[in-house]
Amino acid sequence: MTLSYCRETNAADWLVRSDTPAGQLITFGPAGFEAYARLRFIPDPTGPGQSETDADVPTEHPSDVEQTRRALRLLAAFTSTPQECYFCLWEGYSDAPLPPQVQRGPLVELPHRRYALLRGALGDIDAWETDLGAGQNIAPPAFVWPADHRWCLASDVDPHWAGIGAEQAAIDALLADSQLDVVPANPQGSQPQYR
Repeated sequence: MTLSYCRETNAADWLVRSDTPAGQLITFGPAGFEAYARLRFIPDPTGPGQSETDADVPTEHPSDVEQTRRALRLLAAFTSTPQECYFCLWEGYSDAPLPPQVQRGPLVELPHRRYALLRGALGDIDAWETDLGAGQNIAPPAFVWPADHRWCLASDVDPHWAGIGAEQAAIDALLADSQLDVVPANPQGSQPQYR
């Protein structure tokens, strides 16, 4: 396994001790970044009460992990610590269960969520499915951030998108990538959601 589970969770203290409202924290990361965006895994709903299964998604549409991986590759240019990054895996993912020794903790505890903390290089996202899902298509990391805290990607289990906080130049790079569906976002506002 290229990523390693952390026996200590103090690298996540900036999340745990954040005074950012819980819903905003788990979907966009901590407050205080210059700009925010949403990486849409599937298009936003087009009408009230729409289900995710009603979204018009092409058969060859990239997986959530593939889209996350592409976004992280772009974000790599906006950190001085790409070799020291942290990844959170939500304990509730049935497709990537935590090993028994990790389940016993310690875990990163945020309101309504608990996560295993992993450490590695940003490029280790390339082995996410192999390392944690036995090669199967699994959910992306719930959080990813570099040690220098220059940005944060948050991908909660409920929304159809991942929230990203970073400097404006990093968000601009994501917005400019034609292979990603990224839109500017106000993390304090309401976000589109499927029922």
